[in-house]
Amino acid sequence: MSRIEEAALKLIRKQAEVCPLCEGTGWKTLPATSSAPRDRRVTRCDCQLRARAGALLAAARVPRRYEHCELASYTTDFPGANPSLAFAHLSASRFAQEYDPRDGMGLLIIGKIGTGKTHLAVGITKDLINRGVPCLFYDYRELLKEIQNSYNATVQTTELDVLRPVFETEVLVLDELGAVKPTEWVWDTVSLILNTRYNNNRTTIITTNFEDQPAAGANGSVSPARAATRAETLGDRIGERMRSRLHEMCRVIKMEGEDFRQKFRSASFR
Repeated sequence: MSRIEEAALKLIRKQAEVCPLCEGTGWKTLPATSSAPRDRRVTRCDCQLRARAGALLAAARVPRRYEHCELASYTTDFPGANPSLAFAHLSASRFAQEYDPRDGMGLLIIGKIGTGKTHLAVGITKDLINRGVPCLFYDYRELLKEIQNSYNATVQTTELDVLRPVFETEVLVLDELGAVKPTEWVWDTVSLILNTRYNNNRTTIITTNFEDQPAAGANGSVSPARAATRAETLGDRIGERMRSRLHEMCRVIKMEGEDFRQKFRSASFR
């Protein structure tokens, strides 16, 4: 039994012991129907469903800063006239409602800092968890740091210990993809994670601040002179091969607009 299942079982037992609906059995009786007045059917009690959702949320590693994020609150937390934000919210909500694990198609949410990309990703995560879908949230930088730390002989964690849940979780949220300066090791690690999940048909939700454009020099897209002055792209940060893989794995959502964190911070000093 996994740690997630053990935690869920403990919560289930705790709530079931005091639940007046199922009286500790974990099952509730459904009302009889006109077609089968004597048929006493049962289903899982709501207390078990809530306990499982609570255990899954605890295991999802959502940072405390984002625990409040919900899809329903996005339009309140990120008001604005830019139509891309409303479309992004609609797309995220539809993705959560229509989620099918057999599909394997994820989301690539692209936008500037402070437009609410992480809010939407966490909102989707919480909606799926409420339906019993196991999810895992990782900041891209923290994930790479954990993998690197596993190489330390004094740490009682192996690289596989870190990567196994990343490979196996039904839905992975990878926040701030490309935020680490690329090296061969970074590229190899990103390739391993994305290719493994792609090959296993697992859903991945990704956010990034970098424009979904080719790497400098890819297919002659940018001259050397232009490459020296232009902003870095997603292709620069993760490589063209992995950028192409993302397009196979994910639907793209682009978000435009102001940095709301900076906007509210500036307004507080007026």
